Amino acid sequence: MTAPTLSALPPTISFTTELTRDIRATTGESVSVIAPFTGQTLHALPVSSVGDVADAYSRARLAQIGWARAGFAHRRAVLLRAHDLLLSRREALLDTLQTETGKTRGQAFEEIFQAAGVTRYNAVAARRVLGGESRRSGLPLMVTTRVRYRPKGVAGVITPWNFPLSLAAMDVVPALAAGCGVVQKADNQGALSILLLRRAFIDAGVPADLWAVVTGTGAVIGEAVTAGADYVCFTGSTPTGLRVGAQAASSLTGASLELGGKNPMIVLDDVDPHRAAAQAAYACFSSLGQLCVSIERIYVQRGVHEQFLREFVTVTRALIIGSALDYSTDVGSLTSQAQLTRVTEHVADAVAHGATVQAGGRARPDLGPYFFEPTILTGVTPGMLCYAGETFGPVVAVSVVDSEQEAILAANDSDFGLNASVLSGSARRGLRVAGSLEAGSVNVNEGYRGSFSAVDAPMGGVKDSGLGRRNGPEGLKRFVNPVTISRATGVLRLPATGVEFARLVTPMLLLARTLKAARRR
Repeated sequence: MTAPTLSALPPTISFTTELTRDIRATTGESVSVIAPFTGQTLHALPVSSVGDVADAYSRARLAQIGWARAGFAHRRAVLLRAHDLLLSRREALLDTLQTETGKTRGQAFEEIFQAAGVTRYNAVAARRVLGGESRRSGLPLMVTTRVRYRPKGVAGVITPWNFPLSLAAMDVVPALAAGCGVVQKADNQGALSILLLRRAFIDAGVPADLWAVVTGTGAVIGEAVTAGADYVCFTGSTPTGLRVGAQAASSLTGASLELGGKNPMIVLDDVDPHRAAAQAAYACFSSLGQLCVSIERIYVQRGVHEQFLREFVTVTRALIIGSALDYSTDVGSLTSQAQLTRVTEHVADAVAHGATVQAGGRARPDLGPYFFEPTILTGVTPGMLCYAGETFGPVVAVSVVDSEQEAILAANDSDFGLNASVLSGSARRGLRVAGSLEAGSVNVNEGYRGSFSAVDAPMGGVKDSGLGRRNGPEGLKRFVNPVTISRATGVLRLPATGVEFARLVTPMLLLARTLKAARRR
C-alpha cells in the first residue's frame, strides 16, 4: 500500500541558513544536499577544510579544560536540560530527520527517544561510573590504592547519514558526560539533524566550542579528524572503519568502531507464525533496512517455514509506503541514489542467478526517486551479491533449515557479527539458542530494538562488525584514562634493606596464604 507524497519540504531556507552557521567552515564552498522524498535540492551545506578541523580541535581543547573542571554535578545539570529541550523540540527534529533521511515519522521518533534516553543515562550515570573507587592494596596497612578517571581530552566522532541523531548521541553525549570535548564530522545528508541536536545542548549550557561540527568528504578531512583526536569514534562501513582504526593505531590512539553487519534471524518451529512475521517485518524494513542492526537473513525451521513465509509475505505487502510528515506510513524512502543503485543491483543479481522474489522487488519512482518496495527473496545461494554482503536496504533472504543446530551454524557463517535475533515460543529455548550466536547483541522475540534501546548495556560488534562498545558503563569508560593512585600510610614502613626484607618474609608469606584462604584477590 502507498500513502500520499510530500507536498512541502521543511525545514525552511532561513532555518537551514541559521543552523549551518554553526558548522566550522571557512572555505566559502558548499555542496548540495538532496531531499530523498523528492530528489530536489534541500539546501547548500558549507564545506570544511583541514584547517577548519585543526581550528576546531584547538578551540575544543581550551573549552574542555573548563568543562572537565566544572565537575559531574554541573555536567549532569546541563545534560538533563538538554534532555528536556530534545523532547520539547521534537516536532522540528522530526521534520528535519524525515526530510534529510527519508524515514517515517515513527522511526524518526525512535531516534529522538533514543537520543533523549542516552542523554539521561549518561547524565545520571557518569559520577557513579567515573567518580573513582578504592581498590584493594597489594600491601595492606602499608599502602592504600584508589582508581580515578581522567578525561582523555577531545574525541573525534565520525557519524553516518542513516541514524544521525541517535548515533551521534551515543558517542557525543558520553564524551561530554566524561568531561571531554568533541569534534564531529557529520555526514552531509544528516548534518541538519546533528546541528539541531547540538543546538539543544548548546542552549542547555554546553560551551559552543566544546562540541564542534565539521563537514566534508572523508578523503579531504577524514584523516584530520582522526589525527587530531585523543579518542576516535567511527560508525560506518567495514572497509572505511579498518582504515580509520589503522590510522588511530599508528599514533596509539584508542578507537571504537561500529561497522557493517549481515544480521541473522532464527525462527524456531514453536513460534506463532503471524506474530513472528510481524516482528520480522519491522526488524527487516524499519528505516527501509538502512540500519546497521537490521535483519538481512532469516533461517526458518521447516515445521513452520511454509506458514511463516506466507504470513511474512502478507504482512510485508500490507506495509504502507510513503513520504507523509505524520504517522500514516510504515516505511519511507531510501536516502540516496547510491542506496537505490545498490539495492537494485542486489535484487537483480539474485533474480538473475535463480532467486525468487516473494514480495516487493521493485523501485517505486511514482512515489519518489529513491523509493523501493520491501523485498523478500527465497532461493538465495552463495555467489549472489546479497548472500554474504551487506545490502543495507529493504531486502531479506529467507531460507529453510531442519534443526536448531543447522540454523545456528548458518547464522554464524558470516564475516560479520553485529546483531542477531531468535524468535521462539519458549523463552528458555530462545535464550539457549541466543547463547550460541556470534554477535555483539542478540534479541529474543524481537529484532533489534531491545538491545539497541538498552542504553545501560554495551553495544558493538565482533568479527568484521567492529571494535569496542558504546552505551552503558563501557561506553563512558571509552573517554577516560584510569589512573591508579597509591599512598603509603606510614603505619608500617616498606622494607628497603636486606635485613628489613628478612624480617618481613615470614609475615608476608602468612598474609599471602591468609588472603588465598579467604578467597581474596
